[in-house]
Amino acid sequence: MLKILKYSFYDLMRSRWSYVYFIFYLLLGFVLLFLNNDVSKAVITLMNIIIVLTPLIGTIFGVMYYYNSREFTELLLAQPINRSKIFMGQYIGISLSLTLSLLLGLGIPFVAYGLFKSAAIFDFSLLLVVGSFLNFIFVALSYNIALSTENKIKGFGYAILMWLFLAVIYDGLFLISLMIFNDYPLDKFSLIATMFNPIDLSRILILLKLDISALLGYTGAVFRKFFGTNVGMLISMFILILWVVFPVFRINRKLRKKDF
Repeated sequence: MLKILKYSFYDLMRSRWSYVYFIFYLLLGFVLLFLNNDVSKAVITLMNIIIVLTPLIGTIFGVMYYYNSREFTELLLAQPINRSKIFMGQYIGISLSLTLSLLLGLGIPFVAYGLFKSAAIFDFSLLLVVGSFLNFIFVALSYNIALSTENKIKGFGYAILMWLFLAVIYDGLFLISLMIFNDYPLDKFSLIATMFNPIDLSRILILLKLDISALLGYTGAVFRKFFGTNVGMLISMFILILWVVFPVFRINRKLRKKDF
């Protein structure tokens, strides 16, 4: 698996899209710091971009890599290699390459602007951790979709629809539910509904760390009320780990049944 992981990682790192991804975050970091001239304010602004954009990039890269490397993967499957090792190597290689581009692209400008001397270093570190989690989560989700769909166009369509649902539609449905059933106690429902969306969960995790009451919203306030800031952060982090584990488990389960 390690050899396949290295191949997938270096293959993506040589890809021009990885450089585009890296340069985008590099320029974004410098522009935000130039406009805000304050690391703390730049972290808050960056949060909204990371929460939406990172899942989209992870989704597209995951589906694109699976379909583009399908012939090479079938060649590997013809060898006496465990298929789980092949796909896990590819999955981890993609996730690590995207995460490295994110860490370097944002880390360089913030370090250049004196991050280590700023009180926002822990907030920025959490932002990078959450972004890394979102990479691993959405690459795994996109791989699940690609493994379940032979047609390349349908696979791309389902993957984008999945991201669109979790990033936009889910919040709309959630708000409509709160408006319709506002006469009922909805605290527990809000907690459970938030846990079923890694994007919302990531946003609340960062806001709990920043402790910005005005931006916490209903679900963030409920999280802090039920669990407190520190416990709420730990629970959010644990659920994000489960969001990585379950899609990876389904990938391995799907591999055992799939006929290549």
